[in-house]
Amino acid sequence: MMQSSRLSEGALNQLIEGASILETDSYGPKVYLLRDGNILKLFRRKRLISSALLKPYSRRFIENAARLRELDVPTLHVQAFFKLEKPGITAVLYRPLPGKTLRQLSNQERFSWQPILPALVELIRQLHTSGIYFRSLHLGNIVVTPENRLGLIDVADMRFLRSPLPRYLARRNLQHFARYITRENLNESFPMQALEDALFPTRD
Repeated sequence: MMQSSRLSEGALNQLIEGASILETDSYGPKVYLLRDGNILKLFRRKRLISSALLKPYSRRFIENAARLRELDVPTLHVQAFFKLEKPGITAVLYRPLPGKTLRQLSNQERFSWQPILPALVELIRQLHTSGIYFRSLHLGNIVVTPENRLGLIDVADMRFLRSPLPRYLARRNLQHFARYITRENLNESFPMQALEDALFPTRD
């Protein structure tokens, strides 16, 4: 298990000097793209009493990435785990998964879902068969790598069951995916029905 090290305020400021901010939340910058191409992601415990007291989301992020690699699912590579000076804040330094997200690719002119749909079906089927419930499964978290494989990023919000997902839970997972499609106004372009039919060939 990767051990955490203390990151002082001064060391943090030095680390993020010249970095690009990729994501913010109500507390401020959350994800930094560093000058060397690595990414620093901050995790803040938002409630005084929460399950994050026992296992911070940063720790889950690290463990989930390791378990995905064991299953041969491409994902990010963790470099370091930090505890910051401010209580409740941890950080993970990692090398991002090379490639472009399906959301980025879908914005390209003349993009078609038809060639990539079988690989997407296979990825989701592999997750469900492996007992993985990934609440943040959506086009922005699925990457097409330079080797033309599908991988996952932003993997903190993930549960690992000891057996394949039951059908109701697999369907619930796909509902999260479908809500993202609706939220991004992709209902007319994304073949949601074809994806659902491939994953669940017979109607309930």
